[in-house]
Amino acid sequence: MYTPGSAVGPIRVDLTPQAAGVAPVSLGVVDAAGVAWVLTGLDGWDSPDTRTMQYAERQADHGSWAGPTYLTARVLTLTGTIVALDQATLEAAMEQLRAAVGVSDVVLTVRETIPKQCTARRSGKLLLERITDRTATYSVLVTAPDPRRYSTTLQQGSTGLPSTTGGLVLPLTLPLTMSSTTVSGSITAANAGSMATRPVLTITGPVVQPVITVQAAGGAVTQLAYGDQLGAGDTLVLDCDAHTAVLNGTASRRRYLSGPWPEIAAGSTATLLFRAASGSAPATLSASWRSAWM
Repeated sequence: MYTPGSAVGPIRVDLTPQAAGVAPVSLGVVDAAGVAWVLTGLDGWDSPDTRTMQYAERQADHGSWAGPTYLTARVLTLTGTIVALDQATLEAAMEQLRAAVGVSDVVLTVRETIPKQCTARRSGKLLLERITDRTATYSVLVTAPDPRRYSTTLQQGSTGLPSTTGGLVLPLTLPLTMSSTTVSGSITAANAGSMATRPVLTITGPVVQPVITVQAAGGAVTQLAYGDQLGAGDTLVLDCDAHTAVLNGTASRRRYLSGPWPEIAAGSTATLLFRAASGSAPATLSASWRSAWM
């Protein structure tokens, strides 16, 4: 008999479905019903494959000219054994696994020293085979379109347009100083991982022609500019990985953008500066990101 909460393998993997009402499954531990989810294989977590756009043969020389190389989607295979107290509990566990890896997205979290996660979807047949009335084997094939392994910690920052308000020194015998309030107009974003990560940026109006300047730790500077205006209460969400610009959750404004999509380099920090042609105090820039590993 297993003790709920105890480990039954060298590592734990959590499968958290994004579909409403579907229960998560934790592999490598014993759940509250006394079911031991033994995890014996996690293939594909080490690295995705690579693809090179092309190799062009060198003229009158050895070898080829290599084109750009990219990571493919991350294909993961999870294998193991389910051990239950009785047949009914085993069947319930099998149904739980079927639901967890249905046709919707699932967040797969590997509980390493630094926990990491990816968002995947089932990409093959779920193999479940009964061995006895209390045990069954499983093999789950999922694919993460984004090959990065992300931190489970979501980092966030927010700033208004740069400004200074208040501040006054009265020439009395003992000078009376009224302190000022300064808004820097910048966000410092750190990426502790081994691969560049791409933030999600949200601009809230009122603001005219906002510009996000990214200063990398090494000195490189890029700018992403929006050529239109946002009214009071308008929100523009810029997903720097999906390359989308959505106004108020519905309308695409991609055509008003110019400049490269910001990234935060691996093992480094970047400063995001918020500027605009004009804007008032409620205007803000918010950023959210996760450290990313290859």
